[in-house]
Amino acid sequence: MQEKGTISIHTENIFPIIKKFLYSDTEIFLRELVSNAVDATQKIKRLASLGQYNGELGDLRVEVAFDADRKTITISDNGIGMTAEEIKKYINQIAFSGATEFMEKFKEAKDANEIIGRFGLGFYSAFMVADKVEIETLSYQDGATPAHWVCDGSTEFEISEGSLAERGTEITLHINAESEEFLSKHKLQEILDKYCKFLPVPIKFGTKEDSIEDGVDEEGKTKYKTVEEDNIINDTNPIWTKSPNELKDEDYLKFYKELYPFSEDPLFWIHLNVDYPFNLTGVLYFPKVKNDFEFQKNKIKLFSRQVFITEEVKDIVPEFLMLLHGVIDSPDIPLNVSRSFLQADSNVKKINSYITKKVADKLGDLFKNDRKAYEEKWSDIGLFVKYGAISDEKFYDKAKDFVLLTNTAKENFTLTEYKEKVVGTQTDKDGQLIYLYTNDADKQDSFIQSANKKGYDVLLMNSPIDNHFISQLEHKLEKTSLKRVDADVADKLIKKDDAPEHVLTEEQTKQVKEIFDKAINKPAYRVELESLHPDELPVTVTMDEFMRRMKDMAAMGGGMGFYGSMPDNYKVIVNGNHKLISRILNNENADEQAQLAKQAFDLALLSQGLLTGAELTEFVNRSVNLI
Repeated sequence: MQEKGTISIHTENIFPIIKKFLYSDTEIFLRELVSNAVDATQKIKRLASLGQYNGELGDLRVEVAFDADRKTITISDNGIGMTAEEIKKYINQIAFSGATEFMEKFKEAKDANEIIGRFGLGFYSAFMVADKVEIETLSYQDGATPAHWVCDGSTEFEISEGSLAERGTEITLHINAESEEFLSKHKLQEILDKYCKFLPVPIKFGTKEDSIEDGVDEEGKTKYKTVEEDNIINDTNPIWTKSPNELKDEDYLKFYKELYPFSEDPLFWIHLNVDYPFNLTGVLYFPKVKNDFEFQKNKIKLFSRQVFITEEVKDIVPEFLMLLHGVIDSPDIPLNVSRSFLQADSNVKKINSYITKKVADKLGDLFKNDRKAYEEKWSDIGLFVKYGAISDEKFYDKAKDFVLLTNTAKENFTLTEYKEKVVGTQTDKDGQLIYLYTNDADKQDSFIQSANKKGYDVLLMNSPIDNHFISQLEHKLEKTSLKRVDADVADKLIKKDDAPEHVLTEEQTKQVKEIFDKAINKPAYRVELESLHPDELPVTVTMDEFMRRMKDMAAMGGGMGFYGSMPDNYKVIVNGNHKLISRILNNENADEQAQLAKQAFDLALLSQGLLTGAELTEFVNRSVNLI
């Protein structure tokens, strides 16, 4: 018996729309068809377990084969199969009511995944690459007869009695001229590796070379059947499907190497496993992090029932954990997931919170159970912890107990410990606690030594996000502010009541200022005389903490456009109590006065790395003359 009909989509022809608008995502046709085949095998297994199917299950598997000569790709399974009536129901009835509605909804869709998911077009993704699709199928039901369905990419189809002798479904795609790239072993292998590497049913991949002759078709051409050899391309039971107590460290490390063959071993990992109020399994690894943020991101793979979906996990995984590597699998996330779905779905929000909590708990346990090992890893994990503390309030509440501050002596302190260390020496006359820090210990060494002489401690803050972390600390810690060690002279960074007496008269102060203004002759450098300890440098060049911080934020793209466009402005602090200043004042030769002032200023620039080019050459020549 043969039946012809029109696919019930109430629009003249859906296939040109599919081909045109989904073109950039053509490779997902294989994911869709293989996933459907896997579902069919899972369903027959489920029916058998419920006693609704008593036949032999056999070796449940999915096969993918292609024939470059005949330009076909075939996906077959020995799953549940379909009757002719079920083909009409599931294949011919696409879940939307009319062309107008389709186009309206299509406008809202962000990507091919969303279109396929919204309209039940998984099977029809075959027409992105094929100009004719055939289905041979035999239902598991007693007395079922095989059915054959064929459609040439128009809205017309044909159903007739099929020839399949065993339960299951075989879908053959006759590949169109534009998609012949898929008739390649390498290309198909690449797609199967990407999407199907961890499917729960064995996937066999056969080519003509891997096949045996299986008779002759109606056109007299030799037919091929895939060889039943060990050409399975997937791991049906990856580690995230197992219980942690079944696994050893080497299992986790081996899996990491499978995912990221050229990476160093991870620092540690977290095994995720939750079944209420949502389903989630997975393994997240903490890699050794380099300072190149973007290079490190998008290394977490999202799966749905072991089918790979995407590496775009931004809405599922908190932003600060995007630097982690690994896999997440949740059946609560549909295969054809869209960005708008991820942003709106309540399960996704719960998953996000759960992952944050699990990571915080793991870090807290590591810190409590083996602080020494935790500190050894801090240079790598510090980035995660600080990033999390900045961007996630709930994470900060936990992280404040295990975030570490490291000083220039490479000692580590918790927030509470560090406050206890410096509160006695670094509280200023107004009761404000001042934390000093450096972002470049070598470049700012003279300032660090000056602070150390006064008994002050200096923190290392040299990671890419420390600008933001510093602001976070000031926001969270009571009566505490942070100042970069070169933002002022040590006496002024932490103002005390016992400032040294000023040895210069008002007239002498005015005279020194005029000498330096004239010698420097740069509007960006503002000269100020200060009463400092005689052992401090005669001249120090600094940039105001607030202004420098705003400029740093602007440089990192922090939306501080106004500050980013402002020219650099520096303060030239002349130590009125230094004997060199007295020597300049007492020298009656104006040229020598100017030369000494310029030399002292250039030394200050040199210590800040601000002396370059012709000015550096001039300084070297002047130094030789002075010697």
